[in-house]
Amino acid sequence: MMMKKREQGEAVSELQQHLAPRLYRSTGVGWDKLWEQGVTPWGLGRPTPVVAHLHKSGGLPKGRALVPGCGTGYDVVEIACPDRHVTGLDISHNAINEALQLFSSLPNAMHFTFLKVDFFTWHPTDLFDLVFDYTFFCAIEPDMRSAWAQKMADSLKPYGELITLMFPIDDHVGGPPYKVSVSDYEEVLHPMGFKATSILDNDLAVKPRKGREKLGRWKRSASRSSL
Repeated sequence: MMMKKREQGEAVSELQQHLAPRLYRSTGVGWDKLWEQGVTPWGLGRPTPVVAHLHKSGGLPKGRALVPGCGTGYDVVEIACPDRHVTGLDISHNAINEALQLFSSLPNAMHFTFLKVDFFTWHPTDLFDLVFDYTFFCAIEPDMRSAWAQKMADSLKPYGELITLMFPIDDHVGGPPYKVSVSDYEEVLHPMGFKATSILDNDLAVKPRKGREKLGRWKRSASRSSL
C-alpha cells in the first residue's frame, strides 16, 4: 500500500540517514539494512501503473528485458510473458530474497529471473531488447550517471529501447533519491548515442508522484552496443 504523504516523507528522511556514508550506499550494505527494516519509500507494493499499461496495450518490445534496481520485482513479474523474458537486478540480498519468496511459484516464473548483483560490475552474456529504469537513476550518486549511461548503451541490442520513468522531478536538496530533470538524462545519454523518441508527462503516476514524473523512451545507434 502506498504510504501517506507524511509517512513517506519520514521514510525518505530515515532512508537518507541510513545511507549517509557514501560507502554504505555503494556497497549494498545500507540498502540491505533498509529492506530489513522495511524503510523502502520508493516501493509501490504493486506494478508501476504506466508499465502495466504499456505491457497490456502491447507497447513494450518483446525479447529480453532488464530492470536494474528492481527491488522486490513487481515490474519484472508484471511484464514477463512468453514473448519477453525479464531479468531483475538488485544490489540488496534482502530485496532479491523477498522477490523470490513472493513470485517464484507464479505460473509465469519461467519467464523472469532475479539476480543479486551490482549493475555497474555485472556482465550479461546476452544483450537486451529493453531496459526499464524507475527509481534507479535517482538512487545512484549523480557523479555515477555517466557510468549508468555507458552501462545502458553496453547492455542494449542494436536499436534496443531504454525506457526511463524520470522521478523525482523537483528542486529538493540531497538524496537519495536525488532530484532529476530531463536535461540530466540528456546530458549523459546523448554522448552514448541515445536520442529520445518521446518524453511525456506520466498521467498514470500514483497520486503522491503526480506532476513529478515523465516517461522517456530512448533509442541509440546500432554501433554503440557491446558486451
